[in-house]
Amino acid sequence: MTGGHTGYFRDVRIGVIGGTGLYSLDGLDVVETLAVETPWGAPSGPITIAESGRGFRIAFLARHGPAHHVLPSEVNYRANIAALKAVGVQAILAFSAVGSLREEIRPGDFVLVDQIIDRTKGVRADSFFTGTGVTAHASFGEPVSAALRALVARHAAAVPALRPGGTSVCMEGPAFSTRAESNLYRSWGADVINMTNIPEAKLAREAEITYAVVCMATDYDAWRESAEPVTVAEVMKTMKVNAGNAKALLLAALPDLERAVYCDETAALVQPEAGSMQY
Repeated sequence: MTGGHTGYFRDVRIGVIGGTGLYSLDGLDVVETLAVETPWGAPSGPITIAESGRGFRIAFLARHGPAHHVLPSEVNYRANIAALKAVGVQAILAFSAVGSLREEIRPGDFVLVDQIIDRTKGVRADSFFTGTGVTAHASFGEPVSAALRALVARHAAAVPALRPGGTSVCMEGPAFSTRAESNLYRSWGADVINMTNIPEAKLAREAEITYAVVCMATDYDAWRESAEPVTVAEVMKTMKVNAGNAKALLLAALPDLERAVYCDETAALVQPEAGSMQY
């Protein structure tokens, strides 16, 4: 999957997708802003290319647009992943606001999920191969990169709490869960719930991009009968704190990520996904 016009290529190997509340990168020098067009349309917004103090470049994309104007079910996930692929991205670290389904995962805690349950309803374009006349299957038993998760987990001290694993449910929005749904997902063993991991993770796998997502808890969803169901005001309050912690975690992990993607001749971090769709 080429991901779009080769004229966009910049050899920017690290991509960051900002979720709700994370619309920009701090501590990096902006080099260029690209309006990328792909065969699947336009992404949620421009690709911002920034440079760290060590001279390495990072591509940033706000999943819901720079002004948060795109609903979860209306995100053009194919164009987002294709646009990052077009500029050269080999590894994506995504951030996503989630509701907690476990008492021990408190609002403000971060979770590096390793499994995803898909509860989207078939309204999202979830493959680059749809309508192409080509049959292709992606291995998805492990939907996120264990190596990238481990790299980020080494920097847990940068945030109040970072859990190295867990299961996320991805549902349609924009409405939050009913209490019955929330309890159903808990009975399945899910730890957090959000609206964006699917098809983002699937498309990254088809594009042969190493992918991991940092889930940032904003609330307790609707399962706690002793508490009122989640409100938008509650979510927004925690989200502001989470955005600052997300940037701190990214800046802490970035030197290791740069070395792994730009300097490691064995390409160990991205090797499992690179070329994986050829088999």
